[in-house]
Amino acid sequence: MTEREARIAFNLIPDIGAVRVAQLAAAVDGSVSAAYEAYPDKRDAFGHVPDWEGELERAEKMHVTILTECDDAYPARLRELPSPPLALYVVGDPAALSRRSVALVGTRWATAYGVSTAQTLARGLAERGWAVVSGLARGIDAAAHSGALLGKGTTVGVLGGALDKFFPPENRDLARRMVAEGGAVASEFAFGREPDRQTFPQRNRIVAALVEGVVAVEAPVKSGTLITCSRALEMGRVVMAVPGRVDSRTSAGCHQLLRDGARLVTCADEILREILPLTAASTDASPRRSAKASAASPAARRTRRAAPPAPPEEKITLEESIVLRAVPEGGASIDRVVAASGLAPGKVNSLLAALRLKGRIRFLPGNRVKTEI
Repeated sequence: MTEREARIAFNLIPDIGAVRVAQLAAAVDGSVSAAYEAYPDKRDAFGHVPDWEGELERAEKMHVTILTECDDAYPARLRELPSPPLALYVVGDPAALSRRSVALVGTRWATAYGVSTAQTLARGLAERGWAVVSGLARGIDAAAHSGALLGKGTTVGVLGGALDKFFPPENRDLARRMVAEGGAVASEFAFGREPDRQTFPQRNRIVAALVEGVVAVEAPVKSGTLITCSRALEMGRVVMAVPGRVDSRTSAGCHQLLRDGARLVTCADEILREILPLTAASTDASPRRSAKASAASPAARRTRRAAPPAPPEEKITLEESIVLRAVPEGGASIDRVVAASGLAPGKVNSLLAALRLKGRIRFLPGNRVKTEI
């Protein structure tokens, strides 16, 4: 058994994730295959010994690519998750999952305004060369995928169940068109897994991880959309929201995000203005190129003259400043920040989210935070 096959086999066992597999492998000199052979209770969701060989055969028959962290095509952004998927089942082009992308997410019970807005934003992003990621659900998700197709672009759907348990069934044709146009449909769940209340939040973390920014188009206060935005914040992604009618329950979650500091966006260009400074910083020119030479170039001088003034720094509230002072220079766990601030845990979490949106702190793996320089 190879390391790749062992990860696929472990993925067939319920309640085993990447963190647990890493712990098991560490106990046997880092070998995942040895950890699997030594694992005492090998039973899949149906109580049988995991048939990883049969899983690979089914994938081949269904034209499904199974990716693990052993594969070069495994999306690099997923490796940033505290517990990345042990296996990712993909129909379509796996490379679509690694393109620069934005997630458009929202309620299944979208209004005509929400559907139209999602389609327009997705089409604009696709026309500008960005992939659109969503959950292939009814409502806003479906509108986002169809908008990207209208823009002749790439779109990726992440399912909340196995590929062979496609839900909702009315979006099958949409999924086929996405794949035919160079996109992909993906799931971390082994064949046979039905979608349920547990699988959808798991799906949302993958949507947040694959992208450089998340846009909430239309969502109530209690919704999976806000879970996706929360996961995005934890991973340092840009969170944006589209405003709706002030009396619309389906936009109440978006308004909550905006009150907490999410960026207000109304078109594709505004979305990219929020994201591009971050992507430009991460793909800067080689450090071997001298700053003096760069600054002296005509292109640099033109850029300096054309650059708009920097936006004013957002104001920090009194409670936010208390939380900021409670974060030591090297970072700390959220529990430590709560203890140092003297504020209620729920309040601290809310303030940290607002500070992240204002660019003052960032979330780190292991439930830790650090101030931004």
